[in-house]
Amino acid sequence: MRRYDDLVDVRKGRVPGTGGDPVEGPEQFVWKGRLWKVHAVLAQWVETGPWWQSSSVQAVLGADDRPGPGQTADPESATEVWRVEAARGRAVDLGRGVFDLVFDWTDGSWRLTRCLD
Repeated sequence: MRRYDDLVDVRKGRVPGTGGDPVEGPEQFVWKGRLWKVHAVLAQWVETGPWWQSSSVQAVLGADDRPGPGQTADPESATEVWRVEAARGRAVDLGRGVFDLVFDWTDGSWRLTRCLD
């Protein structure tokens, strides 16, 4: 699986979920100028920031509030990860792959973080 950190445009809609029932999730996305249609949601989960870098833990430890190298400014923030199977355009069997699309609740952006094609 290749790693990326690319902004993508996502259109949400009804797609087949992990149990076969339709779920509200990413229906299409544009990545590198190409349209990808989601055929199935393989998994969906929420990731939180590292709790040990939170301001409340730092206050207990007596550390200053500035994030150090590799630390995020807001570790309490959460992201929603959608692992989807998608194909380019309307084609079902051409260019099919598995993608991790990440929705950041803090700024409302979508990113493509992993791809297995």
